[in-house]
Amino acid sequence: MPPPSDIVKVAVQRPGAFAQLIDLDQKKPLERIIKEVCESWNVSDPESYALQFTDGAQIYITEKNRNELKNGAILHLTFSASKTAKQLLEKIRDPGSNERRDSLKQLAKLSVDVTLAVEFLNHNGLEPLMYIVEGGKEFGEILAFTLTCIVELMDHGYASWERFRQGTFVKKVVSYVNKTAMDATVLHYSLSLLESMLQCNNHLYLIIVSELERPQLINHLAVSNQDIQTNALAVINALYMKAPLEKKQEMAKLITQKELRQTILSHVIHNGRRIHTNMAHQLHVLQRLCLNLLEMRMLTKMDPHDQSQRDALFDLRNIAFDNIELQDRHKSVYAKDYKRLGFQDNVNPAQDFMVTPPGMLALDNMLHFAHLHRSAYVRLVLENSCREDRHECPFGRSSIELTRVLCELLQIGVPPSETAQSYYAMMFTQEHAFEEFFCICIQLLNKTWKEMRATQEDFDKVIQVIREQIQRALLVQPEKFEQFRKALQALPYADILKLRQTDRMNQEQGDFKSPPIRELRETIRPEILDLIRQQRLTRLCEGTLFRRIGKGRRQDKVWCCRLSPNHKVFHYGDVDEDSSPPAIDTLPEKLPVIDMKSLITGKDCPHLKERAVKQNKEVAEVSFSILYDTDATLNFVARTKEDLCMWTDGLNALMGKPMSSDMTHADLEMLISMEMKLRLLDLENITIPETAPPVPNEPSNYNFTYNFS
Repeated sequence: MPPPSDIVKVAVQRPGAFAQLIDLDQKKPLERIIKEVCESWNVSDPESYALQFTDGAQIYITEKNRNELKNGAILHLTFSASKTAKQLLEKIRDPGSNERRDSLKQLAKLSVDVTLAVEFLNHNGLEPLMYIVEGGKEFGEILAFTLTCIVELMDHGYASWERFRQGTFVKKVVSYVNKTAMDATVLHYSLSLLESMLQCNNHLYLIIVSELERPQLINHLAVSNQDIQTNALAVINALYMKAPLEKKQEMAKLITQKELRQTILSHVIHNGRRIHTNMAHQLHVLQRLCLNLLEMRMLTKMDPHDQSQRDALFDLRNIAFDNIELQDRHKSVYAKDYKRLGFQDNVNPAQDFMVTPPGMLALDNMLHFAHLHRSAYVRLVLENSCREDRHECPFGRSSIELTRVLCELLQIGVPPSETAQSYYAMMFTQEHAFEEFFCICIQLLNKTWKEMRATQEDFDKVIQVIREQIQRALLVQPEKFEQFRKALQALPYADILKLRQTDRMNQEQGDFKSPPIRELRETIRPEILDLIRQQRLTRLCEGTLFRRIGKGRRQDKVWCCRLSPNHKVFHYGDVDEDSSPPAIDTLPEKLPVIDMKSLITGKDCPHLKERAVKQNKEVAEVSFSILYDTDATLNFVARTKEDLCMWTDGLNALMGKPMSSDMTHADLEMLISMEMKLRLLDLENITIPETAPPVPNEPSNYNFTYNFS
């Protein structure tokens, strides 16, 4: 008999004693189990003992986690968390103790367990640890273990960061970060402490900012230890995210400065090592923070009365159209020029920038393209403004809509995810990365517009294709903008159509594998087979011309066979070559369907065996015979493979046998697929459950009505 579900078979060890194999009853209080174990070993004072896992972090077993015990687990009888905390605290408080280092090392290992951490904090254990750091007399392993203990104890969330409000401890930790040469473990946990303080306490934030040397913080990103790099980047991110309003602009300069980008590229992304998940997350956070600096411009509408903004529009027109002096231009000419630039409101183009997003961010992108890529900008504008065939690509409208698409793809304005690890290395290569991103994509849009031979009515379709091209190019994770450009060039409109078709087929195949869809498919199958059967018999009733192979040098003759409308008799006879099937009453010979015995196909047909030329493979592939009476046969040589499939399927259907031709299989798959798509049309983008939802229980009574008013 298997043991009860609440009994767990475990082994309990103790130094200097033989292990015990016990049946641990999960219903029995843990104190009672510990008492029984102590009694079996004659151990007094069971209240001072506890059970502990021997594997992993050696966590204490409590009433909360005892359900994690599994059969075969090995436990360890040790001092309770309270007694262990007291013993460690006594040795840590004694600066002259030889066991201080070992006690700190043991605490650093055990403090990951919330049970011991809470006991240690309840005994005011954080105070001596802070004293060791603030005293500044301990270095090396003792300092490293002390900082490790503080990080682990504070991570449990049972102690408040207000304990460090006086600032002495914080300033000491910052001093370790500011040093150029520092023990790796000390630096690692010092950075970890700073990040936690920045995230949790505004007062500590101000102390850290005033003491921290930011260039040295960036230098820590150049070390080979990726844990230190990750913590340093986490501190930089926290400095901006938790900055008060008056510090935001200052911290924005920190996360966007050139030295930071270059250090990340050289020593983090391109250092030849795999980037760990924690570092990937911090890179994601930094990139999202930098892109979100564009959010204000994205949500800002254009002010038609702002002269600087109006000058920006004039600048776009000037660069495109040969620097003609604006004061020499008539207002009607301005309108014509703005129309050639592709604005929707050519009289007052400022109205095009009233929609947010993208707001003024679109104008920033257009100006960047016009000033830094002048020749490409002029060529693109003039190429489209001179076209008269309704196929011109409107630069202004396209730029505004493209900027909106890029804001969505790069999630500008969306806070960093707490778990995401996605980032684009190429965005760290340029100071104005988003603007450069736009410059590449606007040229792609013009290229795709020409490939699609689009008109103004196709604008939304072009934008959809552009979005897909950019998304697919980003999937290859280009590390440089040039690689991104090449990835886009490898995705012309024709390839996008092919990829869409492939994706659609793969999706359909995946959808058709779910149990509900397979069940629906099997339900439809008989209906489709009956439809194919009817089509085959209709083809037999229409009649078909066949070859009758002559002997010697005689040319092959043509004869016709038709099935009667009531599907009971075959009518056949010779006809003129290349004529259409004659009327059924003109065919002299008859064969009742009821007399059919079997169907023979291929080289086994009697009329092939009788001929001298037995090896005619082409004839054998399209030959079949109807066997009737005893030895009599009606022999056929079809003109095409299609005629062969139609007649063999039809004959099998008349005899009640399965239609087995390749054409039937192809037609069956095609018709079932079409019918499935039609029936599932209303369920597009709706997830179909694997199993049917449960039927609810019947109501206690049926005394209810529906009010139709």
